[in-house]
Amino acid sequence: MESMIHQAERRKRSRGLLVIVIFIVLIIAAFIVSMNTGFIRLSPMDVMRTLFGQGTDQQHLILFEFRLPRIVISILIGAGLAVSGCVMQGLSRNALADPGILGVNAGAGLMVMLYVSFFSSTVSGSVFLLPVLALIGAGATAVLIYALSYKKGEGLVPTRMLLVGIGVAAGISAAMIVLTLRLNPEEYQFVASWLAGRIWGTSWKFVVALLPWLILFLPFVFYKAKVMNVLNMGDQTATGLGTAIERERLLLLAAAVGLAGACVAVSGGIGFVGLIGPHLGRRLVGPKHQILLPVSALAGALLVLVADTLGRWILQPTDIPTGVVVAVIGAPYFLYLLAKTKV
Repeated sequence: MESMIHQAERRKRSRGLLVIVIFIVLIIAAFIVSMNTGFIRLSPMDVMRTLFGQGTDQQHLILFEFRLPRIVISILIGAGLAVSGCVMQGLSRNALADPGILGVNAGAGLMVMLYVSFFSSTVSGSVFLLPVLALIGAGATAVLIYALSYKKGEGLVPTRMLLVGIGVAAGISAAMIVLTLRLNPEEYQFVASWLAGRIWGTSWKFVVALLPWLILFLPFVFYKAKVMNVLNMGDQTATGLGTAIERERLLLLAAAVGLAGACVAVSGGIGFVGLIGPHLGRRLVGPKHQILLPVSALAGALLVLVADTLGRWILQPTDIPTGVVVAVIGAPYFLYLLAKTKV
């Protein structure tokens, strides 16, 4: 019996490693296609020559200053948002939890808009400040949702958390619309692009601004994978196993909010990544977070990279915001999950 359990565990581990390898191969393929996609087309040979320093000045500018930073940003925010969604689904034990649906993204966006509206006409000089502001907005929203969802004697109620999050997101979105009335045309154009989910941080300085937050929070979440498995067993079981439930829940929630806030500050209002990535990972490798978290990160990275590439390719020379492409995929999937979930 014990040997059969070990064999089953080895098969699951092997399957998980295979899924990770497949996702990495797909991301590399999408990476290569994305480097060749744009208004000014670069052939694969042009890309290879430019990567090895043999391209023209124009090709070097297009590849290294425009496309590569955007591709790297797409991968980073996809991974960050997917892991954030995976943590929120695990903590709330609700399949519909997602930083966008729960209003965390909206809270981060509100702080960015307040800064643009009252303190700065441009954001070019505020690259490193925006993730901090977005983190504050996302954190305040998460605290509000947590406080309104918590019920004495029952703890965090998943259904209440989802409904409160949707209500808070709606309220914040209304406030953001009101704020747009005082913006000048330049500020309004930025905010409109942000709300649509256009990846506006497309230079290396945005990569540098985002990377430290991911380096801080992602390893912490992966380290807490076993704790998340215990929390999924229920509060009574987790307490019996010696887990400090509320402390661990708050730490993980803070990490999820930090990931979402930092990514939203650079990517704009891209939703559904934190919903689709974890769900796809769970279907492929099961609920164990040791393998689910990295698979979710890779799935989210692939989703955003493909969506951004499609957005740049479909209506050239006009870009479709990445958030719109993701929403075309994510909204029907969300309705499907909503129909399948017993609320």
